[in-house]
Amino acid sequence: MAMNIGEADDEMIGTINTTPLVDVMLVLLIIFLITIPVVTTSVKVDLPKERNTIRETKPENVIVSVDSQGRIFLYDTPIKNGNELQERMKKFAAMKPQPEVQIRGDLKSDFESVGRVMYAIQRTGIVKVSFITEPS
Repeated sequence: MAMNIGEADDEMIGTINTTPLVDVMLVLLIIFLITIPVVTTSVKVDLPKERNTIRETKPENVIVSVDSQGRIFLYDTPIKNGNELQERMKKFAAMKPQPEVQIRGDLKSDFESVGRVMYAIQRTGIVKVSFITEPS
């Protein structure tokens, strides 16, 4: 009696079994679908609403402008740098009540130049600072 070893049982399977991969991906998908809403809204916070109020320019308001090249102007007078602006703003900071400072920044100006203006105004102790924008 002879034994037949490995004729029909040992054929090579040429396909990949993707069932375990699909099972793992479905489990991960379910985990993400359950946890993402919990993570994004876990703390209840009342966010501020956008509001545009029409402001009138009063004669006592101080207007500081920053053009597209980063040059600073107090009303229409050119200012050399933030230190000179700070020196000029000290007289406005000493007034009772303090006037409101309105910053007019050009759309193409760098944030850095507007930031320097804000820093100089802050160092003088002026409390009311606002930005002038175009209405939408």
